[in-house]
Amino acid sequence: MIEPSIPSNENKRLEALRALRILDSAPEERFDRLTRMAKRMFGIPISLVSLVDQDRQWFKSKQGLEAEQTPRNMSFCGHAILGDEIFVVENAPEDIRFHDNSLVADEPSIRFYAGCPLKVASGEKIGTLCLIDSKARILAEEDQLLLKDLAVMAEQEIAAIQMATLDELTLISNRRGFISLATYVLNVCRRHRHSVCLILLDLNDFKPINDTFGHAEGDRALIAFADILRDCFRDSDVFARIGGDEFAVVLTATNVVGVNIALTRLQAAVDYYNTEANRGYSLTFSAGYVVRESTEQFSIESLIEQADKRMYAEKIATKKTAKSSRH
Repeated sequence: MIEPSIPSNENKRLEALRALRILDSAPEERFDRLTRMAKRMFGIPISLVSLVDQDRQWFKSKQGLEAEQTPRNMSFCGHAILGDEIFVVENAPEDIRFHDNSLVADEPSIRFYAGCPLKVASGEKIGTLCLIDSKARILAEEDQLLLKDLAVMAEQEIAAIQMATLDELTLISNRRGFISLATYVLNVCRRHRHSVCLILLDLNDFKPINDTFGHAEGDRALIAFADILRDCFRDSDVFARIGGDEFAVVLTATNVVGVNIALTRLQAAVDYYNTEANRGYSLTFSAGYVVRESTEQFSIESLIEQADKRMYAEKIATKKTAKSSRH
């Protein structure tokens, strides 16, 4: 058996998957309808909406299969998400990658597999809509087009879920998505005994940008700042727009020195943007952060509250300094 490789964007892929808050959720008719359609249209015994998590594939919808999940290292879907096109195995016992796979040797005795990758709006492949048969078969070109059409419908349903956790303007997580994803990260940090840091960021003098240059320019400023966050922080960091002009970042395995390095890097990127953009105003921000060890008890909400107090204190101090310098 050849185990599936790990995608180069695995951290972002898992972040996108978990932000949906769909793993281990109850069955939903909108997905079950699609797997029923696939089973009937292709005359296939098993059809699935499979989501590829870190160590498992979990079935959001399943027809003809009792299992809730299987290990990722033996999954066919783990291979399918490595490409952009439909992944087809016509006769698994004759395929060197799968001939001794326990899903082939034992139940459900897979012979034929066809999986179409499912993408979220940002392009990460989180799973597949797949067909499974205990008999070898060929997927004709017309059938491939039909499977792609059903996969697009599944992606549309996923997009509807994603919009509930994604900030529509900046296309990064909103507050709901951030709370969910950051809570997961905190639990991982506790298990691995890693420290965690939450940074709260607030754009200074944002209202005058809207008042002077218009709300469309204000939107461009928010998008620009979100793009800077993407460039400055690691793939493993979680960042979001949690309010009008307020952003939050969670960094793992980071101490005070590391946080200050990250904020210095962010400041340099904002300064560079201001120089290059030349839009008649400058983006500036205030930041407050809190670092906690894995042994401490805390929630993401409590970290936000503590960081907010520190950010507000910095904002007041900055205004006092600016006022003193004018006199």
